[in-house]
Amino acid sequence: MLRAMPVLQVADVTRSVSFYCGKLGFFSHGTWGDGPDFCIVQRGKVSIALDRSRAEGPVPNNQYWAAYLYVEDADALCADFRARGVEIVRELEDAPYGLRDFDIRDPDGHIIAFGHDLEPGPVEPGLLAEDPTSA
Repeated sequence: MLRAMPVLQVADVTRSVSFYCGKLGFFSHGTWGDGPDFCIVQRGKVSIALDRSRAEGPVPNNQYWAAYLYVEDADALCADFRARGVEIVRELEDAPYGLRDFDIRDPDGHIIAFGHDLEPGPVEPGLLAEDPTSA
């Protein structure tokens, strides 16, 4: 496996693309469908799919995080988002799970976390060097 792409249900793809590109610094791969119905946005190696909800009623919200995105410098990114007018719903903190992170909320209510390792190791954040169950 190479990487993952969270797929978020959104009420309005155009509004979401505007937020992710204009406020969070992603770029769009383009949109698909007449709504439009779908879009992939990307920043660095991170992609997020924005999928227009076709169900009646409000767009579902996650229990808490819709996605956790590992970054090089959470402090710098938080400052960048703040300067772009992004609402920070949980301020920067050193979390007990070894990451420095913060949360934002997108226009549909999805909470997205951004964080970096407090003690970087030999592999990228969120990964283990090897599968502990394969021993």
